[in-house]
Amino acid sequence: MSGADRKSRERAEREDRIVAAARMIAESEGWDAVTIRRLAKEIEYSQPVLYSHFENRDAIVAAVAIEGFKDLAIVLKAAADETAGRRDALMNVAMGYFTFALSRPALYDAMFNLPTQLKFAEAETRSELRTGFDAIAAAVSPFCADAETATETFWAALHGLAELERSGRVRPGMRDKRIALVVQAIVDAGSTRPG
Repeated sequence: MSGADRKSRERAEREDRIVAAARMIAESEGWDAVTIRRLAKEIEYSQPVLYSHFENRDAIVAAVAIEGFKDLAIVLKAAADETAGRRDALMNVAMGYFTFALSRPALYDAMFNLPTQLKFAEAETRSELRTGFDAIAAAVSPFCADAETATETFWAALHGLAELERSGRVRPGMRDKRIALVVQAIVDAGSTRPG
C-alpha cells in the first residue's frame, strides 16, 4: 500500500470516527451536546484535526444525515421485499418509515430537521439521498402515473405524521389507522390512473 493510500484510508477512518461519535452523543444526549470541542475530546483528536475533516458542526450533521439516508434506504427496501402484494409492500414501506423515524430520533433530526447544505430534488442531489426516495418510489409507482409527485406527496405525509407523533401532537394509538389512510390515498390515486 502506498503512503498516499494509507493516508487516504486513515483520513476516512478518522471521518468515520467523528461521525460515529456525533451519532452516539446525539442519540444519548441530543444534538445540543454535539460540539466540535466535545467530539475532539470523545475521539481524542484536536479541534483543528476535526476542522480539517469538516468545515463546521453543520457539515458533521450532514455526514450523519447521509448515513441516515443509507440506513433508511436499506430499511425501506427490506420492508418492500417482505411481501408479494403491491398494497402490502406500500403499507410495509410506510410502517418501516415510521419505525425508522421513531426509533432513531437524533438520526432522523439530522436527516430532516437540522440545518445542512444537502440539496434535495435537484441535479446535485447526492445518490445516498436519492436512494431513500427511490425506495419509496418503488412502492408508490405501481399505483400512480406521476410516480415522482405521488412519492413526494406520500413521503411528505409520512414525514408530517411522524413529526406530529414524535412531538405528541396527535392522538396516541392511532398510527396504524393514519398510515392506512395515507396508503389508501395512494391506492385510490392509482384507480384513477389512465390506461
